Amino acid sequence: MHHYIIEIKANVQLTLNSRKDYVNGDNSDIIPTDTIKNTVHALAKLKGVKTIEGLALDICHHFLTAFKHVTRAKVDIEEVPWKRLEKNGVEHAHAFIFSPESWRFCEVEQYLNEPPVIHSGIKDMKVLKTTQSGFEGFLRDRFTTLQEARDRFFCTSVYARWRYNKHQGVPFDTAWKTVKDTIIEKFAGPYDRGVYSPSVQKTLYDTQCLVLDRVPEVEEIEIVMPNQHYFTIDMTKMGISNKDEVLLPLDNPAGNITGTVRRKPRARL
Repeated sequence: MHHYIIEIKANVQLTLNSRKDYVNGDNSDIIPTDTIKNTVHALAKLKGVKTIEGLALDICHHFLTAFKHVTRAKVDIEEVPWKRLEKNGVEHAHAFIFSPESWRFCEVEQYLNEPPVIHSGIKDMKVLKTTQSGFEGFLRDRFTTLQEARDRFFCTSVYARWRYNKHQGVPFDTAWKTVKDTIIEKFAGPYDRGVYSPSVQKTLYDTQCLVLDRVPEVEEIEIVMPNQHYFTIDMTKMGISNKDEVLLPLDNPAGNITGTVRRKPRARL
């Protein structure tokens, strides 16, 4: 039997139009955590989990329609990165390996009688390249000691979060994979020769623009790329010449490069 698995971590927040529980100690409007937990389990069974975004939409819709005093629902879901075992091109029928290459997440927020706002994202995707990265021509003052670099390591742990411009008919799986592949493509470049990055900022921005070009359903995208430095260890005091062969990773202190790019507002006629 061929099994499929999706493991998720869900966080559900509800806003009520009542405050008597806080002010008067009257619990009659409180929806217990037990109810929320069981609802998530039941919806997963009754509706299935085709995508984490779809499940989050189902949860929001349920609480906003099943309870008259719920005015807002927000659902955050993370998908645990299980990967099916494979050998010589043959997939295992029911065995998987935890493969945290990256984590997929989504955030869906919906107010009563309003359309949902959907964000998807990638986090903890650590990438590194050993050349074709530099940092030159930056501003200097009397406190600057950093040397310019034409060739350096480029390592970062990518966080990306994007908002969709609609909530129906969105190919969530395809969109997520396209964003992930685009991040890797702009970071690494062609496999046989790579691509030069003059700064983390430029790589980040080029990635965002290409995502908006490739995925029309994405309205805006935020990317965070913290610098995770690798420095060549000075071994001259030991009488050893180290020509960028042994390096030391240092992630603190480091810059946290971030930016958000969105589409231009459409003209209203």
